[in-house]
Amino acid sequence: MTELDASEFRSLIISVFPQLTASVFKLAAKGWDSMAVDVDDTLIFKFPRHLGAERALVREAALLDIIRPALSIAVPDMRIHDGPPIFSSHAKLEGEHLIAEDYDALGEGDRQRLADDLARFYAELHALDADRLRAAGATAIQPWQSPDVVRKKALPLLPADIQRFAEVVISDFEFLPPDPYGKVYGFFDGHGWNMAFDFRQGRLNGLYDFADSGFGPLHQEFVYSNFISPDLTARIISAYEVLTGRRLDRRRIAIMTGFHRLSELAEFADDPGNVEQMIRSAASWAAASARAA
Repeated sequence: MTELDASEFRSLIISVFPQLTASVFKLAAKGWDSMAVDVDDTLIFKFPRHLGAERALVREAALLDIIRPALSIAVPDMRIHDGPPIFSSHAKLEGEHLIAEDYDALGEGDRQRLADDLARFYAELHALDADRLRAAGATAIQPWQSPDVVRKKALPLLPADIQRFAEVVISDFEFLPPDPYGKVYGFFDGHGWNMAFDFRQGRLNGLYDFADSGFGPLHQEFVYSNFISPDLTARIISAYEVLTGRRLDRRRIAIMTGFHRLSELAEFADDPGNVEQMIRSAASWAAASARAA
């Protein structure tokens, strides 16, 4: 679909929800695939930006119907409206994004509770019936860029002082053996921009945006929380091991974290609107890795 302004979103929503005529509408987010509209700070409506996004939105709603009852933490109760155009609605999860600076300001108790909640979320998600999820439309997650593409497109964009470090990470990733636990259905998007965190209570209220969920290597699930903090990832891993009895390979996760940053840089190497952000993300990862060494 073509991009719409706020007034056009409003008319589409009111055509289905006439009781919202007097409500306050604001654009909440402009994602890669969908535009989100916040109504009265209580409802979220998502409008796909293209046909592939429409299919993904319908699939996400079907998967959430299976996922939601199995989880201890809240996720969206999403409903699809056929339109045209197709769009979704769900009650807004109360809370804010959780970024690195916010995590650094949390106390010890709040950090551990967050890690425990996320570990339980992953353990519950990974235990779901794979056949049922496939029947609802779950597929393999999107692959990262290949090592050859990353070498060609990402390395030349990096500052000279971290290029060698990045080369080693690419090589290490290239020679990783298959994941010892195989593939699981997972979230694979557990960064702070998909979290509803209550800073007053110091706790996670819920998680959203399951469009990138699917079947992938189990260890990859633990890469994305490193956007918030390596300390959080370490706590999640330890708690997950206790809950599941699985022993995770921390070196493997560290290598995958680095390669993921480089893969994103390679993916957006020719996108002037995003490439600088990806360079900063890769540089930030390299600096944190150097401090931890």
